[in-house]
This record gives sequence, structure tokens and C-alpha cells, in this order.
Amino acid sequence: MTDRLTPAARSALMAKVRGRGNVTTEAVLAQVFRSEGCVGWRRQRTVQGRRRAGATWRVRPDFLFPARRLAFFVDGCFWHGCPRHGTRPQGNRGFWLRKFRQNRARDRRNERDLRAAGWRVVRLWEHELKPKCRPVLLRKLRRVFAEA
Repeated sequence: MTDRLTPAARSALMAKVRGRGNVTTEAVLAQVFRSEGCVGWRRQRTVQGRRRAGATWRVRPDFLFPARRLAFFVDGCFWHGCPRHGTRPQGNRGFWLRKFRQNRARDRRNERDLRAAGWRVVRLWEHELKPKCRPVLLRKLRRVFAEA
């Protein structure tokens, strides 16, 4: 099927599309926290700090437990390149490979900055929130909270 829009018109149209983040995966994890009696968490709070060179950084984890200095990220299998479920679009391959590489580099940088500031970082894959994976997720969460 051919595109009826010019590349410039398609680009302008797509630029207007705004993401809603990973709302569904965050809602599932929030429900898990509630059902397990985990308290003290905040969603989408910014943590900021300063690197040795003086540059400032800002990171917005999906969930924060400020009293425990614990930050949770829920990584989407597509956007963060899950080795088990991540797919690679065939069209515009160079763009997508660069996009996935940049996402992973940003994830590593954010995690490094948070750890340097004294935060513990927990990364969960989107597929770990599925109902069939719940027992494994709960064991992981209990271990993390026992160590915090």
C-alpha cells in the first residue's frame, strides 16, 4: 500500500503523535505493590544530582521508594530490546537500530547516575508483569525489599 502523503507531510503528522508512556505496565506494577502491602512509593518523581564534572542529571524512574532509596524501572520489551521478546522492525532498519541502542545507552547512564547517588535500581521487563510470571516477580520483589 502506498502512502498518500509526502514524506514531509507524514513526518509532520507523526510528530504530532504523543506517547502516553508505559501506563498499562505501571498500573500492573502499582496493583502488585498494593496487593503485597508495599507502601511509600511514588510514581514518576524526578531524582536529580550532580556528576563529578559538575554536570547535573535528572532521572525519572517509574516508581520510587524514597525512604528506602529504591528506584524501579519497567522496561518495555519492544523499546528496550528484550532479548526474549524484542522485535526489530524491518522498515527503516537503521533508524530503529539506532533508537534501540540509544535507549539502552540512556538506561545504563541513568542507572549509573542513580547508583552513584546512593540509590538501588531495580529493572523489570514488561513480560515479567504477566500473570503467569507473577510468582517469580513476587519472589524477586520480596528479595529486593528484604535487602533494602
